[in-house]
Amino acid sequence: DAWRWSPDGSRIAYWRFDQSAVRTFYMIDDLGHYAELIPLRYPKAGTENSTVEIRVVDIGSGATKTITSVDGDSYLPRMDWMDTDALLVQRLNRHQNRLEVLRADTRTGSVEPLFVETDSAWVDVDDDLIWFDSGRRFLWSSERDGWNHLYVYGRDGRVQRQLTKGEWDVASVLGVDERGGFVYFTAAQPTPMELHLFRVPLRGGRIEQLTKEPGTHYITMSPGFTYYVDTWSRAGTPPTTRLFSTDGRLSRTLAENSTVAERIGQLGLQPPEFFQFETTDGVTLNGWMIKPANFDPSRRYAALLYVYGGPGSQTVTDAWGGSRYLWHQLLAERGIIVVSVDNRGTGARGRDFKKVTYLNLGDYETRDQAEAARWLASQPYIDPSRIGIWGWSYGGYMTALAMMNSDRFAAGVSVAPVTDWRLYDTIYTERFMRTPQENPEGYDNSPVHKADRLTGELLLIHGTGDDNVHFQNAVQLVDALQAAGKQFDLMIYPNRTHSISGGSTTVHLFTMITDWLVEKLVDADRPAS
Repeated sequence: DAWRWSPDGSRIAYWRFDQSAVRTFYMIDDLGHYAELIPLRYPKAGTENSTVEIRVVDIGSGATKTITSVDGDSYLPRMDWMDTDALLVQRLNRHQNRLEVLRADTRTGSVEPLFVETDSAWVDVDDDLIWFDSGRRFLWSSERDGWNHLYVYGRDGRVQRQLTKGEWDVASVLGVDERGGFVYFTAAQPTPMELHLFRVPLRGGRIEQLTKEPGTHYITMSPGFTYYVDTWSRAGTPPTTRLFSTDGRLSRTLAENSTVAERIGQLGLQPPEFFQFETTDGVTLNGWMIKPANFDPSRRYAALLYVYGGPGSQTVTDAWGGSRYLWHQLLAERGIIVVSVDNRGTGARGRDFKKVTYLNLGDYETRDQAEAARWLASQPYIDPSRIGIWGWSYGGYMTALAMMNSDRFAAGVSVAPVTDWRLYDTIYTERFMRTPQENPEGYDNSPVHKADRLTGELLLIHGTGDDNVHFQNAVQLVDALQAAGKQFDLMIYPNRTHSISGGSTTVHLFTMITDWLVEKLVDADRPAS
């Protein structure tokens, strides 16, 4: 989707990328008689990016004009038509802490700035810019007051009013209903664990919450803003999809998932219990816990922390968790209490909570996961010697690093981890870390550089066909662990991508992880025969 039709259908605006300066990364397919190299242009942190242009082609004549361009030290993340003659372009510097919103005249090629959004850490790029009032005003979201809120701007780039305020974050803008005079949006309110639909008058005023049931509501608005589709779920409740009118009346139920709900009920599972605790440095963290159906408070159970923990993410939400939730329930029935805690750096708790990790990914996050293990160890029903941790992707990175930054974990499963941020791409990594040349100490806070500090038993898992977090990450961690004399377990999935799926792979993967965790955390408590 790298092009945009003009409103009158006479022209197309499109991005043109030149990757010639980007180095080639080679993946390897080893399943044939001869290994095959798979070339992939991939800009790793601190290396050259693509150059980018925005061009406009006239459908009738075929004439093409370059509107604006940037070298590899900037990005053009968003572009759309303002009217038949003008484009709205967002230009982001390479540090991603300065976002310019530009008006580009497609007839003359002139470009003028409308306004600039800056942040001492980074600026999140989203799709919340919406024009209204015949192009005289637009909606914009910003964290300028410490929380993500909505603002009305004039065409001159000046703020006219702030529409939403408070210690909570707007999650997404669903649209501007000019006829009704409302902006519809979702927000993490009344708690960071929930997501609800709200509307606020365009002229400012009282915010109205439209969804009532506690939990998570994923919303799709009708084109005329008279109806919305609400897919609602809770942590122990499968999704139900219903159609409502915006005056709050239920029109019809579209999908109930009644069969799934009935089967879940027959299993007699314990729904997750939400909790909070305070770290030793005074930070309150949110979490959930899954206990076995036959939980006995007089017993001492093993515990497993499920972690992702990346910037702006959340695992602690009152929402249906799908197959992974059911697998966590299986682990609970095998004697492992499963817990997840949203560390500092995660989302829906304001700018400062999210951006405290800037230039130092993995530090506050692993400290908070170690604090979660400390809190668990203080519970009378948890065995402090049998606390594990597992995660995938950023969570795999967190798992390995937590086991190197803390001695609280007896075992950990690290799936598809980044093991050195120098190996990951420019646009994600540099947003939070700048470049390795500017921030070498921050980049060194990675598992490859701390392998000699590994404590507990580690299971490392990776797919060789991972084109997101390359298998190279696993290879370099294996090399570092071996050099440090550390024993560990390793499972490789040939040609499997970042999802490690396809064929019988998923069943093999989760059967293997289950057996490994039971051996390390449950069987470890049983006397030898």
